[in-house]
Amino acid sequence: MKKKINIQMMYIVLLAIFATLFALIGVFYNLFQQEIFDDLRAYTVILQEADLKNIVKNETFISEADGLRITVVSEDGTVLYDNIAEEAQMENHAERCEIAEAIRNGKGQNIRKSETLSESMYYYAVKMDNGNILRVAKKSSSALHFIISSLPVIILVLLILLLVCSTLSRALAKSIVEPIEKMAEDMDRMDQVESYPELKPLLQTINRQHADILKSANMRQEFTANVSHELKTPLTSISGYSELIENGMVNEQDTIRFGKEIHRSANRLLTLIDDILRLSELDATSESQQFEQVDLYELAQVCVEMLQVNAKKSRVTLKLSGQRRLVYGNKQMLDEVIYNLCDNAIRYNVEDGNVCVTVDEEDDTVFLSVRDTGIGIAPEHQERIFERFYRVDKSRSKETGGTGLGLAIVKHIAALHHAQIQIDSRIGEGTEIKILFI
Repeated sequence: MKKKINIQMMYIVLLAIFATLFALIGVFYNLFQQEIFDDLRAYTVILQEADLKNIVKNETFISEADGLRITVVSEDGTVLYDNIAEEAQMENHAERCEIAEAIRNGKGQNIRKSETLSESMYYYAVKMDNGNILRVAKKSSSALHFIISSLPVIILVLLILLLVCSTLSRALAKSIVEPIEKMAEDMDRMDQVESYPELKPLLQTINRQHADILKSANMRQEFTANVSHELKTPLTSISGYSELIENGMVNEQDTIRFGKEIHRSANRLLTLIDDILRLSELDATSESQQFEQVDLYELAQVCVEMLQVNAKKSRVTLKLSGQRRLVYGNKQMLDEVIYNLCDNAIRYNVEDGNVCVTVDEEDDTVFLSVRDTGIGIAPEHQERIFERFYRVDKSRSKETGGTGLGLAIVKHIAALHHAQIQIDSRIGEGTEIKILFI
């Protein structure tokens, strides 16, 4: 990252240096041109103030004005005098830009290639009192010579700037990346590293995601340990009973009893495996998978009828109330929610207890309520009962065949449906779990 920032900054520096360099060359070139025209203008003033005929005849002045071309042209364009070329061989100059401008406006200037000398020159012309045009010219190679002579200095300054900017660029790139590198070295204490205010939202997101990842990893580790323990218990029971039967160490009456225990443990094992697989499926389920308008009351009615046998075995009265309500969701998932809530309410109830399932609407919100008259849940346990394998009464849960995953499945499905879960429970009075479909 530092290398990339450094390279990009050097690109910007080079662009800025060359842009500045060309701009300065352009400015200096224009200033140099203006200076040449000012010099030519000064020469015309000197020539006008003096006796032009005497100056022209004075070869000493002409030799001192080295590099200057002095030309006198009449108003009709006839060349009267030129200190470099033969007047008689020169063509009419009335169409020369600087001459034509001077005839019109009293003065004129131009940069062009001389048709007489075939060289690029600076021209400045002025109209004299007698009507003739005095023109003074100088070769433009002097400007080019100025630029060429400045190149060594320009190159030296350029190299110095590149060296300084390269050093500063590396230092700046290091200072920019340093806080990020420190954060990367210790992800657990990122909030203690001094960084830029602009990075705070990113740091908060990273911290939150890092915490979620750690939490998820801990949950997976805990889940794996719980699964191993939950699977080990019925398997140990099955293995122990079957070994006794295999070795002929039990009588006929015990064989029947051990067979029932093996059958019960196998059923619990199958139920546990089914619930684990179901949770894995829900973890990979898209929330929009096969969602449709579902009659929640009809689902509850079917579920209540199906669980009547279990309720009677537990000496619990199971009933349904409410009315037809539609929710947008997955029919199979919602059926699981109702089944798990009702099954728990029956398992953890008391003899001659009641379970009331209600489907209705409150404040424009459809809800599913399962209320029992069971043992109740203490306040310190109410936040955790939806965790995987968490049991309030572990001995009773195993007695009734519970896996500890039913409410975890309910919570997962509720989240997929963007539903809220409310719980109201009192020890010895019962529990109500309500699902609100927002």
